[in-house]
Amino acid sequence: MKTGLVLEGGAMRATYTIGVLDVLMENNIEFDGIIGVSAGAIHGLSYVAKQPGRNIRYYKKYASDKRFMSWSNFIRTGDLVGKDFCYSEIPWKLDPFDNETFKKSKTEFYAVAANIETGESEYLRIKDLKDPVQMEYLRASASLPIVSKPVEVDGMKLLDGGMTDSIPLRAFQNMGFEKNVVVATRSDGFVKHDEQVGLTSMMYKNYPKFVSAVRYRAKMYNDEKAYILLQEKLGNIFFFRPNEELNITRTDTDPEHLEAIYQIGRRDAQTRLSELLEFLN
Repeated sequence: MKTGLVLEGGAMRATYTIGVLDVLMENNIEFDGIIGVSAGAIHGLSYVAKQPGRNIRYYKKYASDKRFMSWSNFIRTGDLVGKDFCYSEIPWKLDPFDNETFKKSKTEFYAVAANIETGESEYLRIKDLKDPVQMEYLRASASLPIVSKPVEVDGMKLLDGGMTDSIPLRAFQNMGFEKNVVVATRSDGFVKHDEQVGLTSMMYKNYPKFVSAVRYRAKMYNDEKAYILLQEKLGNIFFFRPNEELNITRTDTDPEHLEAIYQIGRRDAQTRLSELLEFLN
């Protein structure tokens, strides 16, 4: 039975995920496959590369740097997140990503992106982050609409995967991963409400299927969360999520706030470690 790890995004909320993943790495827990959305994909890469501590370290050090994320980036390039800084300077110079360990891993890794032409999800296999195309897959998964330009790669126009598949458990099950650990960044009590799509409709008027996906995103998310809770009740998955809504915004870059959310993730993983090992074994 193939084991999988499914990682929700959520921008800085996913600092919770970093805490969970670091504890799992420190206990040498491995999976046959990992699938991540947006920030979940970014953090999942360091898991495969066996680099505990890396993500929280560079987030605390560089997230408040204007080159990382800022309106000046957006005004200058059309992208809130700095492409060169986040996808070149950090992983290859400032806090190097262990691409060799990643490439040698037997763990299959997938990032989820939204195809704005079809309004559907793309499940993109990443094997080598030095491959410019595969790095673009990762960047696409974390490129939020409105504040990011679509990433054009492999003949596709892609944006943040959370627009079409926020927590891709069902997709991973369909890919053959039967025993899954899911890490979400919202509590059980969170209910997503319909979004205003006026600006989306205007900016993406040439992509009606994508606009439709955004319009029904709340229903998609709430249905996925209900499915996950059912799968947990049936004993088919192990589900990590915060006990209550995390006190952090999507764009909060305060190192103390990031550390606090990180520690909540670590605490949850440490508290439930023996339960997790029993599930996996």
